[in-house]
Amino acid sequence: MRWSWKSIPLHHKILAALVVGALFGALFNVSKYELEVRYREGRSIESEIIRGWTNVAFVREGGVAASFGAEDQLNILRYFRSLPRDQQREVVLRVTGPDVKEFRNLTGLEKVKTIAVAIKPVGTVFIRLLMFISIPLVLASLIVGAASLGDIGRVGKLGGKTVVFYLITISVAITLGLTFVNLIQPGKQLSSDARDKLMTEFQTDVKADIPEIDLIDMVVNIVATNPINALANGEMLQIVFFALMVGVSLTMVSTEKARPVIDFFDGLSETMIKMVGMIMTIAPYGVFALIAATVGEFGFDILETLLWYTVTLVLALAVHTFVFLGAGVRLFSGIPYRKFFSGIKEAMLVAFTTSSSGATLPVNMRVCEENLGVPKKITSFVLPLGATINMDGTSMYQGVATVFIAQVYGFDLGLAEQLTILFTAILASIGTAPVPGVGIIMLIIVLRSVNVPEEGIALILGIDRFLDMCRTVPNIVGDATVATIIAKQEGVLEEVKEKVQGS
Repeated sequence: MRWSWKSIPLHHKILAALVVGALFGALFNVSKYELEVRYREGRSIESEIIRGWTNVAFVREGGVAASFGAEDQLNILRYFRSLPRDQQREVVLRVTGPDVKEFRNLTGLEKVKTIAVAIKPVGTVFIRLLMFISIPLVLASLIVGAASLGDIGRVGKLGGKTVVFYLITISVAITLGLTFVNLIQPGKQLSSDARDKLMTEFQTDVKADIPEIDLIDMVVNIVATNPINALANGEMLQIVFFALMVGVSLTMVSTEKARPVIDFFDGLSETMIKMVGMIMTIAPYGVFALIAATVGEFGFDILETLLWYTVTLVLALAVHTFVFLGAGVRLFSGIPYRKFFSGIKEAMLVAFTTSSSGATLPVNMRVCEENLGVPKKITSFVLPLGATINMDGTSMYQGVATVFIAQVYGFDLGLAEQLTILFTAILASIGTAPVPGVGIIMLIIVLRSVNVPEEGIALILGIDRFLDMCRTVPNIVGDATVATIIAKQEGVLEEVKEKVQGS
């Protein structure tokens, strides 16, 4: 049989892109000893790459405002970016090395991009395409799913059952995370030198202006005053509520009037699913670009520094995903362990590379229907709801990160504080948007709940992108798990032949 690129299964292509992209990023990584300086010369903008400096100083009329050494690339960038725009232009950049150079009228200062970082827009386009279809898909799928369930009582029963299952998986995830972080105690393995270095490098990235979590406000804000505005701004909880209300209302309208509306949204949902197939043809290229840019920009140095924290969280995520969720599928839906994970591996790879449950939703819906036999009326109801409120990996991360930071600072969190973390992380998980990086914002809420200094986020900020990728996988696996269990309990789980291998 003649080999061709098209004959390779998509999940193999994505996996290959992950590996090759990581190697490419490591080969063309961003140097820690180079900076690109942009400055105005007359009417034109000039640029020059500086390297091999022994000292970089920012000079004002009163003298040297700040001075940095050869290893302080990040600190140089952070200081410059902290200056107001007018002060950036007024300050003089003095570089001491093989030669002494001075730059005036600065317009920019940044790392020197390599080809690995330069191709990141390809990956960004891939993520944007998936996000592009996620909101209309959630709206259409939930409306059709709720309308197809029949009477209000069935919608309420299925919705209540789904939420209960999601709360169970979230609670188990956080409990597992807290267990691992208390057993391994990664915060006590971090040296004081490493702690000081991380705090210095990432301190300015910590945002403290995050409001306290308010359960009443969260519930009130689920009801949008303007559903069109909610759609435009991507307010997922409001979109879910609006879609459920429309779907339930359609069950109370005469069949003659309800059918055209349901058919329209059903057609829209099918169209979005077909669009997923089109977008996934570029998935290997998007994945390659994203991984190459991530490794190229951050390298593996930060991973080595936070090795114990990384191992603790990744191990806990793996146990939750492959032991707890895998066992749950086998026991309560009857789907064999191997068949389940083989069936959703494409969604898992997309989740890992995009770091977004929302972007992975269309793929997760397709693989659950085609590979696991979950009917559309279940996936269209359970999975969009899960992508909004069920964040197993994110909630576990918040628990592990909070205790890790407390251990580094020498705080002793007792049972009461850890129960507070559990409860707050559950609430924060429900309110977490399914987009990359938002977990770090919700973490501040959890830290504040037990009075752990939020500045400690600087300790883990450098590695957050990689761990964001890891924690998104159990998010979507948890959604698929609950979907299969609900389908089994409803008696609608279909038998699917072992066609997954060549999918």
